[in-house]
Amino acid sequence: MGDAEGKAGNIGVLKSKRTDSRKAFDPAVFVQLQHKLQNSIKSQLKKLVKYDDVNPLRKENGSSAALGINLEKQLQAWKENSSWSDQPPKIKVSVPKGSLCNLSVDFDVGLPPDAVYNIVTDPDNRRVFKNIKEVISRKVLLDDGQRQVVEVEQAALWKFLWWSGTISVHVLVDQNRRDHSMKFKQLKTGFMKRFEGSWKVEPVFVDEKVCYPFKPKTWEEYSSCTGARGRVGSKVSLEQLIQPAIVPPPPISWYLRGITSKTTEMIANDLLAEAARIRGDLKTVTSAESESDGELEVCNSVDIKARWALHRRTARKHHRRLLTS
Repeated sequence: MGDAEGKAGNIGVLKSKRTDSRKAFDPAVFVQLQHKLQNSIKSQLKKLVKYDDVNPLRKENGSSAALGINLEKQLQAWKENSSWSDQPPKIKVSVPKGSLCNLSVDFDVGLPPDAVYNIVTDPDNRRVFKNIKEVISRKVLLDDGQRQVVEVEQAALWKFLWWSGTISVHVLVDQNRRDHSMKFKQLKTGFMKRFEGSWKVEPVFVDEKVCYPFKPKTWEEYSSCTGARGRVGSKVSLEQLIQPAIVPPPPISWYLRGITSKTTEMIANDLLAEAARIRGDLKTVTSAESESDGELEVCNSVDIKARWALHRRTARKHHRRLLTS
Protein backbone atom coordinates (compact mmCIF):
# COMPACT_ATOMS: atom_id res chain seq x y z
CA MET A 1 0.00 0.00 0.00
CA GLY A 2 2.89 2.25 0.78
CA ASP A 3 4.26 1.60 -2.70
CA ALA A 4 0.90 2.50 -4.21
CA GLU A 5 0.86 5.76 -2.28
CA GLY A 6 4.43 6.50 -3.41
CA LYS A 7 3.53 5.86 -7.05
CA ALA A 8 0.46 8.04 -6.70
CA GLY A 9 2.65 10.76 -5.21
CA ASN A 10 5.11 10.48 -8.09
CA ILE A 11 2.30 10.65 -10.61
CA GLY A 12 1.01 13.79 -8.84
CA VAL A 13 4.48 15.40 -9.03
CA LEU A 14 4.72 14.60 -12.75
CA LYS A 15 1.29 16.06 -13.37
CA SER A 16 2.28 19.19 -11.43
CA LYS A 17 5.46 19.60 -13.53
CA ARG A 18 3.47 19.14 -16.73
CA THR A 19 0.97 21.73 -15.54
CA ASP A 20 3.81 24.16 -14.69
CA SER A 21 5.41 23.57 -18.09
CA ARG A 22 2.07 24.32 -19.77
CA LYS A 23 1.84 27.55 -17.74
CA ALA A 24 5.37 28.49 -18.86
CA PHE A 25 4.22 28.37 -22.46
CA ASP A 26 1.05 30.33 -21.75
CA PRO A 27 0.79 33.07 -24.50
CA ALA A 28 -0.45 35.53 -21.90
CA VAL A 29 2.97 35.36 -20.23
CA PHE A 30 4.67 36.45 -23.49
CA VAL A 31 2.24 39.34 -23.85
CA GLN A 32 3.07 40.46 -20.31
CA LEU A 33 6.80 40.16 -21.02
CA GLN A 34 6.38 42.20 -24.20
CA HIS A 35 4.58 44.98 -22.30
CA LYS A 36 7.24 44.96 -19.59
CA LEU A 37 10.01 45.15 -22.20
CA GLN A 38 8.31 48.07 -23.99
CA ASN A 39 7.82 49.93 -20.71
CA SER A 40 11.46 49.33 -19.80
CA ILE A 41 12.67 50.69 -23.17
CA LYS A 42 10.40 53.75 -22.85
CA SER A 43 11.75 54.37 -19.34
CA GLN A 44 15.37 54.17 -20.54
CA LEU A 45 14.66 56.50 -23.45
CA LYS A 46 13.06 59.04 -21.11
CA LYS A 47 16.14 58.92 -18.88
CA LEU A 48 18.42 59.35 -21.88
CA VAL A 49 16.44 62.33 -23.16
CA LYS A 50 16.49 63.91 -19.72
CA TYR A 51 20.25 63.36 -19.41
CA ASP A 52 21.05 64.87 -22.80
CA ASP A 53 18.50 67.63 -22.25
CA VAL A 54 17.47 67.16 -25.88
CA ASN A 55 14.14 65.76 -27.02
CA PRO A 56 14.18 64.96 -30.75
CA LEU A 57 10.38 64.91 -30.86
CA ARG A 58 10.06 68.40 -29.40
CA LYS A 59 10.76 71.53 -31.43
CA GLU A 60 12.05 74.32 -29.22
CA ASN A 61 10.31 77.67 -29.68
CA GLY A 62 12.62 80.02 -31.54
CA SER A 63 15.10 77.32 -32.59
CA SER A 64 16.45 78.22 -36.01
CA ALA A 65 17.08 74.53 -36.69
CA ALA A 66 13.34 73.94 -36.15
CA LEU A 67 12.45 76.93 -38.30
CA GLY A 68 14.56 75.53 -41.12
CA ILE A 69 16.43 78.75 -41.87
CA ASN A 70 18.79 78.54 -44.83
CA LEU A 71 22.15 80.17 -44.09
CA GLU A 72 22.98 81.11 -47.65
CA LYS A 73 19.59 82.77 -48.13
CA GLN A 74 19.97 84.64 -44.85
CA LEU A 75 23.44 85.91 -45.73
CA GLN A 76 21.98 87.14 -49.01
CA ALA A 77 19.42 89.14 -47.01
CA TRP A 78 22.25 90.70 -44.95
CA LYS A 79 24.17 91.35 -48.15
CA GLU A 80 21.24 93.37 -49.49
CA ASN A 81 20.79 95.23 -46.20
CA SER A 82 23.79 95.18 -43.83
CA SER A 83 22.64 98.05 -41.58
CA TRP A 84 22.97 97.08 -37.93
CA SER A 85 23.85 98.78 -34.66
CA ASP A 86 25.60 96.67 -32.02
CA GLN A 87 24.44 97.12 -28.42
CA PRO A 88 26.73 96.57 -25.39
CA PRO A 89 26.49 93.08 -23.85
CA LYS A 90 24.35 92.79 -20.71
CA ILE A 91 26.36 91.13 -17.93
CA LYS A 92 24.97 89.78 -14.66
CA VAL A 93 27.34 88.66 -11.90
CA SER A 94 26.31 86.44 -9.00
CA VAL A 95 28.41 84.75 -6.32
CA PRO A 96 27.31 81.18 -5.50
CA LYS A 97 28.64 79.81 -2.22
CA GLY A 98 32.22 78.56 -2.50
CA SER A 99 32.83 80.01 -5.99
CA LEU A 100 34.42 83.17 -7.31
CA CYS A 101 31.49 84.12 -9.55
CA ASN A 102 28.80 83.04 -11.97
CA LEU A 103 28.55 85.19 -15.11
CA SER A 104 25.54 85.54 -17.43
CA VAL A 105 26.00 87.49 -20.66
CA ASP A 106 23.26 88.31 -23.19
CA PHE A 107 23.68 90.22 -26.45
CA ASP A 108 22.33 90.39 -29.99
CA VAL A 109 24.46 89.73 -33.07
CA GLY A 110 23.72 90.92 -36.59
CA LEU A 111 24.18 87.56 -38.27
CA PRO A 112 22.06 84.37 -38.61
CA PRO A 113 22.39 81.73 -35.85
CA ASP A 114 24.25 79.27 -38.11
CA ALA A 115 26.86 81.92 -38.95
CA VAL A 116 27.33 82.84 -35.27
CA TYR A 117 27.49 79.18 -34.26
CA ASN A 118 30.16 78.59 -36.91
CA ILE A 119 32.31 81.27 -35.28
CA VAL A 120 31.88 79.93 -31.74
CA THR A 121 32.63 76.30 -32.70
CA ASP A 122 35.42 77.03 -35.19
CA PRO A 123 38.52 74.98 -34.15
CA ASP A 124 40.67 77.97 -35.15
CA ASN A 125 38.58 80.63 -33.38
CA ARG A 126 41.58 81.92 -31.42
CA ARG A 127 41.94 84.39 -34.30
CA VAL A 128 38.59 85.83 -33.10
CA PHE A 129 38.81 85.49 -29.31
CA LYS A 130 41.82 87.39 -28.00
CA ASN A 131 41.92 85.59 -24.65
CA ILE A 132 42.97 82.32 -26.35
CA LYS A 133 46.73 82.27 -26.91
CA GLU A 134 46.87 78.84 -28.54
CA VAL A 135 45.05 75.52 -28.88
CA ILE A 136 47.38 72.89 -27.39
CA SER A 137 45.31 69.86 -28.39
CA ARG A 138 41.90 69.04 -29.85
CA LYS A 139 40.37 65.56 -30.05
CA VAL A 140 36.92 64.72 -31.46
CA LEU A 141 35.37 61.99 -29.27
CA LEU A 142 31.94 61.85 -30.92
CA ASP A 143 30.67 63.13 -34.27
CA ASP A 144 27.19 62.31 -35.57
CA GLY A 145 26.95 65.24 -37.96
CA GLN A 146 24.70 67.52 -35.93
CA ARG A 147 26.42 66.88 -32.61
CA GLN A 148 30.08 66.76 -31.65
CA VAL A 149 31.81 66.01 -28.34
CA VAL A 150 35.34 67.40 -28.32
CA GLU A 151 38.17 67.33 -25.80
CA VAL A 152 40.10 70.61 -25.98
CA GLU A 153 43.14 71.96 -24.18
CA GLN A 154 43.88 75.66 -24.59
CA ALA A 155 46.38 78.16 -23.26
CA ALA A 156 44.34 81.12 -21.97
CA LEU A 157 45.81 84.53 -21.21
CA TRP A 158 45.53 86.02 -17.72
CA LYS A 159 46.56 89.29 -16.11
CA PHE A 160 46.73 90.26 -12.44
CA LEU A 161 48.03 93.65 -11.33
CA TRP A 162 51.48 93.97 -12.94
CA TRP A 163 51.80 90.27 -13.73
CA SER A 164 50.46 88.36 -16.71
CA GLY A 165 50.84 84.90 -18.22
CA THR A 166 48.98 81.87 -19.53
CA ILE A 167 46.97 79.13 -17.89
CA SER A 168 46.13 75.73 -19.36
CA VAL A 169 42.39 75.03 -19.59
CA HIS A 170 41.39 71.42 -20.33
CA VAL A 171 37.66 71.11 -21.12
CA LEU A 172 35.11 68.70 -22.57
CA VAL A 173 32.88 70.50 -25.09
CA ASP A 174 29.45 69.23 -26.19
CA GLN A 175 28.35 71.00 -29.40
CA ASN A 176 24.79 70.50 -30.63
CA ARG A 177 23.89 72.25 -33.88
CA ARG A 178 20.26 71.08 -33.66
CA ASP A 179 19.50 73.79 -31.11
CA HIS A 180 22.72 75.83 -31.53
CA SER A 181 23.94 75.09 -28.01
CA MET A 182 27.38 74.33 -26.63
CA LYS A 183 28.23 73.12 -23.13
CA PHE A 184 31.73 72.97 -21.70
CA LYS A 185 33.16 71.56 -18.48
CA GLN A 186 36.67 71.38 -17.10
CA LEU A 187 38.24 67.90 -17.06
CA LYS A 188 41.46 68.38 -15.12
CA THR A 189 41.60 70.52 -12.02
CA GLY A 190 44.57 72.73 -11.33
CA PHE A 191 44.51 76.45 -10.71
CA MET A 192 40.78 76.21 -11.49
CA LYS A 193 38.72 73.79 -9.40
CA ARG A 194 35.57 74.34 -11.48
CA PHE A 195 35.19 75.97 -14.84
CA GLU A 196 32.00 75.22 -16.74
CA GLY A 197 29.28 76.92 -18.71
CA SER A 198 27.31 77.05 -21.93
CA TRP A 199 26.62 78.99 -25.13
CA LYS A 200 23.14 79.32 -26.63
CA VAL A 201 22.28 80.97 -29.96
CA GLU A 202 18.62 81.71 -30.82
CA PRO A 203 17.09 83.43 -33.88
CA VAL A 204 15.76 86.99 -33.88
CA PHE A 205 13.48 88.36 -36.60
CA VAL A 206 15.27 91.66 -37.25
CA ASP A 207 12.78 93.12 -39.74
CA GLU A 208 9.56 91.94 -38.10
CA LYS A 209 8.30 95.55 -37.89
CA VAL A 210 7.58 95.25 -41.60
CA CYS A 211 4.93 92.67 -40.71
CA TYR A 212 3.08 94.95 -38.24
CA PRO A 213 0.39 94.48 -36.93
CA PHE A 214 1.00 90.81 -37.69
CA LYS A 215 3.69 89.18 -35.50
CA PRO A 216 5.34 86.22 -37.26
CA LYS A 217 6.09 83.14 -35.17
CA THR A 218 7.60 80.86 -37.81
CA TRP A 219 10.15 81.27 -40.58
CA GLU A 220 7.43 80.66 -43.19
CA GLU A 221 5.27 83.48 -41.77
CA TYR A 222 8.25 85.84 -41.50
CA SER A 223 9.44 85.08 -45.02
CA SER A 224 5.93 85.58 -46.37
CA CYS A 225 5.25 88.96 -44.77
CA THR A 226 8.73 90.34 -45.65
CA GLY A 227 8.70 89.06 -49.21
CA ALA A 228 11.54 86.62 -48.42
CA ARG A 229 13.85 89.59 -47.70
CA GLY A 230 13.62 89.67 -43.91
CA ARG A 231 16.88 89.33 -42.04
CA VAL A 232 17.41 86.90 -39.16
CA GLY A 233 19.82 87.87 -36.40
CA SER A 234 20.91 86.04 -33.26
CA LYS A 235 20.34 86.30 -29.53
CA VAL A 236 23.46 84.93 -27.83
CA SER A 237 23.63 83.78 -24.20
CA LEU A 238 26.84 82.84 -22.42
CA GLU A 239 26.93 81.33 -18.92
CA GLN A 240 30.17 80.74 -16.98
CA LEU A 241 30.82 79.36 -13.49
CA ILE A 242 34.33 80.05 -12.22
CA GLN A 243 35.75 78.56 -9.03
CA PRO A 244 39.50 78.70 -8.33
CA ALA A 245 41.17 75.97 -6.27
CA ILE A 246 41.53 78.57 -3.52
CA VAL A 247 39.00 81.40 -3.39
CA PRO A 248 40.93 84.45 -2.15
CA PRO A 249 39.42 86.73 0.50
CA PRO A 250 38.25 90.29 -0.19
CA PRO A 251 39.44 92.67 -1.57
CA ILE A 252 41.48 90.36 -3.85
CA SER A 253 38.36 88.34 -4.75
CA TRP A 254 36.59 91.56 -5.78
CA TYR A 255 39.47 92.47 -8.05
CA LEU A 256 39.58 88.99 -9.60
CA ARG A 257 35.81 89.09 -10.12
CA GLY A 258 36.18 92.35 -11.98
CA ILE A 259 38.94 90.90 -14.19
CA THR A 260 36.81 87.82 -14.94
CA SER A 261 33.82 90.00 -15.82
CA LYS A 262 35.97 92.13 -18.14
CA THR A 263 37.40 89.02 -19.83
CA THR A 264 33.90 87.67 -20.46
CA GLU A 265 32.81 91.04 -21.83
CA MET A 266 35.86 90.96 -24.12
CA ILE A 267 34.74 87.54 -25.47
CA ALA A 268 31.32 88.99 -26.33
CA ASN A 269 32.88 92.07 -27.96
CA ASP A 270 35.28 89.88 -29.97
CA LEU A 271 32.30 87.97 -31.35
CA LEU A 272 30.49 91.23 -32.21
CA ALA A 273 33.63 92.52 -33.96
CA GLU A 274 33.90 89.34 -36.05
CA ALA A 275 30.22 89.60 -37.02
CA ALA A 276 30.79 93.24 -38.05
CA ARG A 277 33.78 92.16 -40.14
CA ILE A 278 31.66 89.53 -41.93
CA ARG A 279 28.88 92.06 -42.58
CA GLY A 280 31.52 94.45 -43.89
CA ASP A 281 32.81 91.78 -46.27
CA LEU A 282 29.26 91.22 -47.51
CA LYS A 283 28.85 94.97 -48.03
CA THR A 284 32.20 95.14 -49.87
CA VAL A 285 31.08 92.36 -52.21
CA THR A 286 27.84 94.24 -52.90
CA SER A 287 29.78 97.47 -53.48
CA ALA A 288 32.21 95.71 -55.82
CA GLU A 289 29.31 94.25 -57.78
CA SER A 290 27.63 97.66 -58.10
CA GLU A 291 30.95 99.21 -59.24
CA SER A 292 31.30 96.48 -61.85
CA ASP A 293 27.78 97.29 -63.03
CA GLY A 294 28.75 100.99 -63.14
CA GLU A 295 31.85 100.24 -65.20
CA LEU A 296 29.75 98.17 -67.55
CA GLU A 297 27.31 101.08 -67.82
CA VAL A 298 30.25 103.40 -68.63
CA CYS A 299 31.41 101.14 -71.43
CA ASN A 300 27.93 100.76 -72.87
CA SER A 301 27.03 104.44 -72.67
CA VAL A 302 26.98 106.27 -76.00
CA ASP A 303 27.17 109.80 -74.47
CA ILE A 304 30.86 110.67 -73.99
CA LYS A 305 30.12 113.18 -71.17
CA ALA A 306 28.04 110.62 -69.27
CA ARG A 307 30.77 108.01 -69.69
CA TRP A 308 33.43 110.42 -68.37
CA ALA A 309 31.28 111.50 -65.36
CA LEU A 310 30.57 107.90 -64.41
CA HIS A 311 34.26 107.06 -64.77
CA ARG A 312 35.27 109.92 -62.44
CA ARG A 313 32.66 108.94 -59.79
CA THR A 314 33.88 105.33 -59.82
CA ALA A 315 37.52 106.46 -59.53
CA ARG A 316 36.73 108.71 -56.52
CA LYS A 317 34.93 105.87 -54.72
CA HIS A 318 37.88 103.57 -55.34
CA HIS A 319 40.33 106.21 -54.06
CA ARG A 320 38.31 106.82 -50.86
CA ARG A 321 38.19 103.09 -50.16
CA LEU A 322 41.98 102.86 -50.47
CA LEU A 323 42.44 105.74 -48.02
CA THR A 324 40.13 104.22 -45.39
CA SER A 325 41.50 100.67 -45.68
